[in-house]
Amino acid sequence: MAIDDKTLEAILNEFPAKVKRSRKKHILIKNSDAGPQEIEANTRTIPGIMTNRGCAFAGCKGVVLGPLKDMVHIVHGPIGCAYYSWMTRRNKAKSEDPKKNFLSYCVSTDMQESDIVFGGEKKLARMIDDVVEIFNPNAITISATCPVGLIGDDINTVARLAREKHGINITAYTCEGYKGVSQSAGHHIANNGLMENIIGQGELEEPPAKYTINILGEYNIGGDSWEVERVLKEIGYHVQAVMTGNGSYEDLKNAHIAQLNLVQCHRSINYIASMLETKYGTPWLKVNFIGIRATIESLRNMAQYFGDEALIKKTEEVIEKELMEIEPQLEPYKKICQGKTTFCFVGGSRGHHYQGLYGELGIKTVLAGYEFAHRDDYEGREVIPNIKPDADSKNIPDLHVLPDENRYRLKIPAERMEELKKKIPLSYYAGMNTTMQDGSIIVDDLNHYETEEFIRILKPDIFSSGIKDKYIPHKMGIPSKQLHNYDYSGPYAGFRGAVNFARDVSMSFITPAWNFIVPPWKDKPLLEGSIEQCSEGVCPVDDDKK
Repeated sequence: MAIDDKTLEAILNEFPAKVKRSRKKHILIKNSDAGPQEIEANTRTIPGIMTNRGCAFAGCKGVVLGPLKDMVHIVHGPIGCAYYSWMTRRNKAKSEDPKKNFLSYCVSTDMQESDIVFGGEKKLARMIDDVVEIFNPNAITISATCPVGLIGDDINTVARLAREKHGINITAYTCEGYKGVSQSAGHHIANNGLMENIIGQGELEEPPAKYTINILGEYNIGGDSWEVERVLKEIGYHVQAVMTGNGSYEDLKNAHIAQLNLVQCHRSINYIASMLETKYGTPWLKVNFIGIRATIESLRNMAQYFGDEALIKKTEEVIEKELMEIEPQLEPYKKICQGKTTFCFVGGSRGHHYQGLYGELGIKTVLAGYEFAHRDDYEGREVIPNIKPDADSKNIPDLHVLPDENRYRLKIPAERMEELKKKIPLSYYAGMNTTMQDGSIIVDDLNHYETEEFIRILKPDIFSSGIKDKYIPHKMGIPSKQLHNYDYSGPYAGFRGAVNFARDVSMSFITPAWNFIVPPWKDKPLLEGSIEQCSEGVCPVDDDKK
């Protein structure tokens, strides 16, 4: 059953009038004939609605900063915030020096009532002293939680004094959870801090290899980055820095030398991508290493950017080799998946990235959306000038950078840059809406009630979700493929990752567990009514039809 305007109206009618008007702006039925369709995004979730969003602290420390392995990340606040953001994303990391991998540690000032009353700055300073003495990290970050902002602890001054005392890079991030409307605000804060205090601090002036790149917005969940890097290195690329999965302070401070930046997750890292282009002249290329066709297209676009015939030839050789390896493995899984449907509602890029991989397995995406996206993630970057800033967006200051007098240089001639922009997505992201099929549903900030209603009507065969909302489809008899941290699986990126994904999705379809769960629509009618007798040729009429 498809959803039309009338059905959508019926779903939204359950909300109070004001809430209905708001939520209606966040939901689209894709219609190519209607021209550009505008969707509301990056606005506050209405109080009382069960959202899947996180807070600014989660976006800053949990997503962007947390995966940096050779830095100790101090959480200044109550222990709960530190615990929640501790390894929940399954960011994997390897280190040549096992004493310089701190991801397994949860470091918190564990603020108590007395700290809230009298302030926690001294406690934070002592914590930094202990961290330096015990761990001797290459650098330290300090992330603020809500109470810190409310009581006014000056973590920037504490960080500055500690930096002078210990002689290492110590940076503070005022990412209190209440800033912004979602974890997206935290991404922005982390991007600003890394750009201002770490990137460009290294001494390298020239790229160490012929094809030197950075990978931005890749967090090595389940080992994704390792699989992508395996392919890139076989082709001949040198990966200078990954932001930030399996990333390190030592690599990040020399990120300015790259000749090209690859952007995987547009929402969480586009700020740094734009600033690197402005300050150092390094273009960014939107890539997607989720799915076979998307991976191939990304690799070919990279080779086209560098324009080296030997690199282009090697790229095709590696693609052919990888396809020969995985195609026979995929065939049995495709037979299981063929003809199925899915919802794909995840984060700020995965809700788009995984649609292609689903399609390659024969699974159609009938509903998709993001938790914390902005309008440009849906409609493309050309709408950015038309997005009106509100009080929440103004709460996160933009970091304005200028071309570096000594290090700015064009990586390719300006004329060739303009020509390439017509062929590949250089410094551009077209958004999710352009690839959605007509009739499919696009939802921003999908909530609990809407999830149940869309599942009840569309009856997807699998639901791709985050950690918090995966239990809703489970209770409705629908398997879930959790794509926030993959639960206990992965990698799903690249060629071999596609096989892992196909295997796990196929297992979801054939597991006998779902035979023991009865979805509500199987024992409860979708429509209810009563039959009344007509008397003397007169039949009763419903009040709404009079």
